[in-house]
Amino acid sequence: MTAPLDLDQLQSFCAIADCGSFTEAARRVNKTQSAVSMQIKRLEARLGHSLLTRDGRGVSLTNHGEALYARARRMLRINAEIMDLFSDGDLSGSIRFGVPDDYAVRLLPVILSNFQRTHPKIVVDVRCQPSEELIEGMRTGKYDLIVFSQGTSQESGELFRTERMFWVASHGGTALLQEPLPIAGGLHCCWKDNAVEVLNRIGRDYRIAYTSSNAIAIASAVLTDLAVGFLPESALQPGMRVISEDKDLPRLRDAQIALMRASHAYGGIYDALANHIVASMGNLEGKEALPVAAE
Repeated sequence: MTAPLDLDQLQSFCAIADCGSFTEAARRVNKTQSAVSMQIKRLEARLGHSLLTRDGRGVSLTNHGEALYARARRMLRINAEIMDLFSDGDLSGSIRFGVPDDYAVRLLPVILSNFQRTHPKIVVDVRCQPSEELIEGMRTGKYDLIVFSQGTSQESGELFRTERMFWVASHGGTALLQEPLPIAGGLHCCWKDNAVEVLNRIGRDYRIAYTSSNAIAIASAVLTDLAVGFLPESALQPGMRVISEDKDLPRLRDAQIALMRASHAYGGIYDALANHIVASMGNLEGKEALPVAAE
């Protein structure tokens, strides 16, 4: 019978894959760099294939490493589930959680306050950043869990919600009638990229009138009639006029919301928070959306 793989080796392998560095991975798994290097050598010898490529820019996965990565993650998750099944202790600890402030303005405070009431011994430290910065922060070890918008430079993560994107303007405002159309969007924003793409496709003249990495600033620009914006269903705010889809403002690509975990963030407190967020946001079923205004 073939002996099972060493979960400790798989943990170190996933940590290296996540951050692209033996030094950072060793810090995350609380081992020396030489110990982590020895683990990877033993894992590669066991599997008979090279898993990692070292170059001047860091460490990357080989084809065999890519094939192992997702499966190793599943084994770590199942191991955490088994440990939870036989654990009698109360859930306690702290979680570093990142989220785009598009969702943090209105939706996430309610979700997180409900979580704190049901899990008072779990401390959630929240940081709001654009999705691209959250993904980079995950790579550098700043977060345990993040919620982010897929469509960025990285499509990985656990997709748990797809929702409509809407063009939005101020009630009674004139920004929608201006030529060129003033639009407001985030820095390095996949939603803005899609809005520009569809406007270019139909030949609609526009200008980037307001740019910020802060969702409150973007919403304020829309609500004060400085520009037209674009938001997913769960980020709409009172006072915004949702514009009907027509030939002048075509439908935008749906927003895809995903969860990403650090390689250690399975089971226990991490599953408690992840499951709560996925259940809360995944079951909205459109009730958070505002009425779509006719032209």
